[in-house]
Amino acid sequence: MAWIGVASAGRVHDAADAPAAPVVIVLGAKVQDGRPMSFLAGRLDVGAELVRTGKARAVLVSGDANGNSGNEIAAMTDYLVDQGVDRDLIVGDDYGLDTYDTCARAAATFGVRRALIVSQGNHASRAVALCRHAGIDADGVKADCDCRRITVARNTAREWIARPKAVADMLSNRPPKVSSPPDDALDRVLAD
Repeated sequence: MAWIGVASAGRVHDAADAPAAPVVIVLGAKVQDGRPMSFLAGRLDVGAELVRTGKARAVLVSGDANGNSGNEIAAMTDYLVDQGVDRDLIVGDDYGLDTYDTCARAAATFGVRRALIVSQGNHASRAVALCRHAGIDADGVKADCDCRRITVARNTAREWIARPKAVADMLSNRPPKVSSPPDDALDRVLAD
């Protein structure tokens, strides 16, 4: 817990106070009937706000395109478009199977060197630590969640389990579960 706290100290912000970065990474979460559930919708709302306010020029949506709840990438992309984000600014990573993989793939596959990463509360701190470990100069941006109390409690408890796993992943420096050749989609978006 301390390691994550130190690695992310001073690097987690509200959307209004977030610094600028070329890319905002939005971490996937559960979808239902092709639509983001409240946790994910909160993240996407912040991602859209960061693009609208000029704090990011491109969005990397990262999650599981073949997840148990459905295609997170398609749901996230459609939601962002509905929020006014130009589809041409959105790049999807179908294999961001967990936060470690998202960060490792953002660096190795998509060439991200500087980014904002969006998630709720303590998860944003863990995401920053994992992205910094992957070589990304990352700042976290906190998302809200119009969630039931049980959802918040479940995700808070999950974070207590996920943090030791994150430290183990960083210590082992494991490769992501799915490796892909370099993809220049973000470079093309940022070049426009």
